[in-house]
Order: sequence, then C-alpha cells, then structure tokens
Amino acid sequence: MSGKKRDAKSATHSIDAKKAAVLGRGGKRKMPFLIALAAAALAAGGGIYLLKGTEAGPAMAVEAAVRPGGEFSYPANDFADGRAKYFSYRSPDGVSIRYFIIRSSDGIIRAAFDSCDTCWSAGKGYRQEGDLMVCNNCGQDFASLKINEVRGGCNPAPLTRTVQGDQVIIKAEDLIREGSFYFDYDGRG
Repeated sequence: MSGKKRDAKSATHSIDAKKAAVLGRGGKRKMPFLIALAAAALAAGGGIYLLKGTEAGPAMAVEAAVRPGGEFSYPANDFADGRAKYFSYRSPDGVSIRYFIIRSSDGIIRAAFDSCDTCWSAGKGYRQEGDLMVCNNCGQDFASLKINEVRGGCNPAPLTRTVQGDQVIIKAEDLIREGSFYFDYDGRG
C-alpha cells in the first residue's frame, strides 16, 4: 500500500473514532449504569415501574399500582402534559408487550400498543412529535385524537383502557390477548 493511501486510511479511521466518541458510540460504559439504575427503581417498591426509552426521549417512569385481577392503575394526572408515556409488560409466556398512554389534544386519555398491523415485524414502534405519533419504521404520522379510534394499517394498534375516577386502568389480560400478536416475534417465524 502506498504511503498516501495508508495516511488517508489512517486519517479516516481517526475521524471515525472521534465521531464515535462525540456521538457516544465509542463504548458501552453507560449500559451497566442504566441497568443498575433501572433495577434500583424497580426495587424501590410501592408499585411497579414500567420503563421504556424511545427515539423521542429518555425512559420515563410512571408508577402503576397493581390491582386485584391483574389490572394496572395509573394516576390520570401523570398524563396531563400530553406527552406519551411508554411501558412494557412481560407476559407469563415471556413476551415483552410494549404500549403507550397519552392524553390527546381533545383531552381524552388513550392507549395503544407500540406497534401496528403493518410494521410490527420491524419492532420499532412510535415516537411523539408534537400532537402526532410517528411510526419509527415507515414515517407515517397519526394525530393523537385518532388513537383508539382508527385501527388497521400503520395506525397504532388500539389497547383497551378505562378511566375510573382519577385512575387509568389497563388489564394484563387485554395486554396479552390484544398485544401478544405484535411482539411475539419468535412465535411467528
């Protein structure tokens, strides 16, 4: 290899290394810290903390009380800001079912799986951009007030939820029955 080619290759490698360091791709030092932090939050008690990070932002923690009959109860006030909160539930079969809850622009608290009928196999879910939920796979966007109203295609798959007083209720049986399909990647080959 000539000296010029070697120098150019070395310079390119150096630039790539610097770029990775600046963008945080250089090491995996954050992962053990984040795992320890999540374990500490879960062990802190009082309820269950369901966490999920998104492309739109860091993981958010919202406390869910576990009610009799396998219901999760979330304080409705936790959704007053209109920001989607993301959660994950591990079914007895080991399937991690992801979903989000949002207070839409019309003031209604809505819930949907972090997946759809079209892009489920990509496993990328949605991010929030203002009043829109945007598919991280195909880029389609959906107004928050259409969540739980429109189903099929790339719309966020509706999740049954109820609001009782000041609590939002999600049933584990609904998560499993309605959501396993979207997240059981191994079961569908």
